[in-house]
Amino acid sequence: MAEKRDFYEVLGISKGASEADIKSAFRKKAKELHPDLHKDDPHAEEKFKEVQEAYSVLSDENQRKMYDQYGHAGVSGHGPSQGAGGPGFGGFSDFGGGAGFGFEDIFDSIFGGAGGSGFGGFSDFGGRNSGPRVTRGSDILMHMRLSFEDAIFGCEKKFNIDVVEDCSKCHGDGGFDKETCSTCKGRGTITTQQRTILGAFTSTTTCPDCHGTGHTFKKKCSECGGKGKVKNNKKLTINIPAGVNTGDRQRVSGKGNPGTNGGENGDLYIEYVVDEHDYFMRDNDDIYLEVPLTMTEAILGCKKDIPTLYGNVKLNVSAGTNSGDKERIKGKGVDNTYRRHKGDMYVIFKVYAPKKLSREQKDLLDKLNKTDLDSDEISRFNKFTKENK
Repeated sequence: MAEKRDFYEVLGISKGASEADIKSAFRKKAKELHPDLHKDDPHAEEKFKEVQEAYSVLSDENQRKMYDQYGHAGVSGHGPSQGAGGPGFGGFSDFGGGAGFGFEDIFDSIFGGAGGSGFGGFSDFGGRNSGPRVTRGSDILMHMRLSFEDAIFGCEKKFNIDVVEDCSKCHGDGGFDKETCSTCKGRGTITTQQRTILGAFTSTTTCPDCHGTGHTFKKKCSECGGKGKVKNNKKLTINIPAGVNTGDRQRVSGKGNPGTNGGENGDLYIEYVVDEHDYFMRDNDDIYLEVPLTMTEAILGCKKDIPTLYGNVKLNVSAGTNSGDKERIKGKGVDNTYRRHKGDMYVIFKVYAPKKLSREQKDLLDKLNKTDLDSDEISRFNKFTKENK
């Protein structure tokens, strides 16, 4: 077995190094030599283990004294060993549940904050605060039904919603006469260390008295119960832009769920559901309208009043118009300020034949039927019918 290197040499520090120097050197070496960054080096895991073992000894005052006096013999058996997890750093290759567990995942699991634990002082890695993380609140999604007209032209809507806000009495602090937490000395966490045959396990948990804030209050706020947040039912007013459609969303900043540990509130997202119109049909920003024509209007042509979103317009209907013929009216679609686009309107004609006729009307139609009014299309179809016998 190769002789162990001097722990001070492993970390690249002198024997007179301070506790802060040791931590700093360890952080630097651990980042530099982590096996996930040197997958092609078969000795990477061994080097990383050596760095951790050196830090585990030198970061502990009693172990460091024993090492300085007796060398490796004074701390034999101390530090990480090969466990049931297989080869590697105390079973480190299986940390977190299997292969593919990356560098960032490992360090997040070990140093991720409240309730986390570190191996041999790992909780101090990188100087991160091991207290609870400041977390932004989650967003809220609500649906709002709009009439066809409100969606087209925009409107102002007022509605009630429960929102969580800073307590007005304590201004979001949760209490009065703030003082440093006596349990954790303002750190927000408490650290305990347990020695085993595998080395020193350091666990860091959120302080139970200040809940990770690092301070307490002489007097808890009675309005919010010390939480700093209260739920209020508020009436909100929003301006809905012209042109929104079903599925479009609008964000209302800061009206979502509350954050934790001082984190900001999430946002409220309003998703619209637009009612259908009795006559107008919408396709994105284009509007379609089916316009009925009498037989005589279709045959002879006419001038027809056509309803649009912006009032009636006069349209010339060509003689000989058939059902399904389509006419575009430019710029009479949705003026969409939400998407900065303006659509068109399409008129689709539908010719209606009368179901009841007077004798005089029947005579007129009979005379019309005897007139050669066949179009090229009708002539071709009649020819096909004869040939299809």
